[in-house]
Amino acid sequence: MTQSVVVQVGQCGNQVGCRFWDLALREHAHVNKRGLYDEALSSFFRNVDSRNSDGAAFAVGGRIQHLKARAVLVDMEEGVVNQILQGPLREVFDSTQLLTDVSGSGNNWAVGNMTYGSAYREKIVDKLRKAAEQCDCLQCFFLIHSMGGGTGSGLGTRVLSLLEEEFPEVCRIITSIYPSAEDDVITSPYNSVLAMNKLTEHADCVLLVENQSLVDIVNKIKIMSHGTKPGLIIKRNSTVTSGQGGLSGAEKPFDAMNNIVANLLLNITSSARFEGSLNMDLNEIAMNLVPFPRLHYLVPSLTPLYTLADINVPTRRLDQMFSDAFSKDHQLIQADPKHSLYLACALMVRGNVQVSDVRRNIERLRPSLPFVSWNQEGWKTSLCSVPPVGHSHSLLALANNTCVKPTFMELRERFTKLYRKKAHLHHYLHVEGMEQSFFSEAIASLNSLIEEYHHLDATKARLMPDAPRLSIAR
Repeated sequence: MTQSVVVQVGQCGNQVGCRFWDLALREHAHVNKRGLYDEALSSFFRNVDSRNSDGAAFAVGGRIQHLKARAVLVDMEEGVVNQILQGPLREVFDSTQLLTDVSGSGNNWAVGNMTYGSAYREKIVDKLRKAAEQCDCLQCFFLIHSMGGGTGSGLGTRVLSLLEEEFPEVCRIITSIYPSAEDDVITSPYNSVLAMNKLTEHADCVLLVENQSLVDIVNKIKIMSHGTKPGLIIKRNSTVTSGQGGLSGAEKPFDAMNNIVANLLLNITSSARFEGSLNMDLNEIAMNLVPFPRLHYLVPSLTPLYTLADINVPTRRLDQMFSDAFSKDHQLIQADPKHSLYLACALMVRGNVQVSDVRRNIERLRPSLPFVSWNQEGWKTSLCSVPPVGHSHSLLALANNTCVKPTFMELRERFTKLYRKKAHLHHYLHVEGMEQSFFSEAIASLNSLIEEYHHLDATKARLMPDAPRLSIAR
């Protein structure tokens, strides 16, 4: 069994990460009735002897003593990390995994990337190495961060480049939360474009999540829960709630949004954490879904997503679940894949689902999903036998699709509005090591990325129906 390390950077990254650990522990507790430290747990947790100061770890097979998350927590403000240390998950982390400062990055990519990235470089590398050394077979780093602020975007992408530098052979899967157009951080377009330049260069896969999509999903759930049917309420501990999610204090409005992203991570890691008839190796995600190194931005969609407790609302049938995964309402970014071009698609199914069920649904949906001519069979599937708690099955679809182009074009437009006037630029250029050329390089990289998607889109009009296989063979 392989192990993975989660690196959470900035306020958003740590809040989402905290939700992930909370849900993962609940999931393992639901399955692991005997209290044994098994291979499933070892993939993301260590089992340590809390009586020894050196925190020596126990091997797989013994009783669970003291679980520690395979994680590194980084933030340049103390607030969220302190909340974690005062909450129900305080025993899951120790001080050697944490790195905080007090002053924050002031919504400035340059401060996060240059100032803190340089000041804390050695400490960050030391914590990453220690986490890696505690793994028998390190397979993947999961980095969670947001794009709009200073620490998540700036220091987050500096950590990403350090991961590539220190562990070039280890897969890097990044969960990036993009700001909405109405974001209250005026410099978020600068931060996002500067961060995207590094994501394009250093990441193996980027799971795109838009803040606005999360807001819309949560609002739709609220409307459904206040509908006309009596007794319609959101399930406690469902996809969108889980107590305080490992944080101290009362539930906050964005907790439900963070929980959706945590469930995305819960599903993408399920094959690494549990057994299944057709498990997917985490390395296979990039291998199968990324035909060109720069085009590694994936569109996630998740089902079940709108989970209600009313007994009159039936569980979604299996075939309906596959249809839902390709509907806009279940995507974590606002895009239209069906009117764009698929480069590849992964279906990660959990629960008692047969390979024949998956194949039948792929054949059913295939005519409505335009794939590039050279990868018509570009499907990757995985079956994990353990469903999420409270569900009979679930599905995560990861699509490499040109539909991300409008999102990137909108971001470019917001960047250009500021940059044309050189608005707020001085805040960045005053930071030691930051040069104006970084802005021109970043927007050139984004222009190039958009152009690559545009060229692929142009081939869609030339797509021909599949030729008979005998003709191809001849």
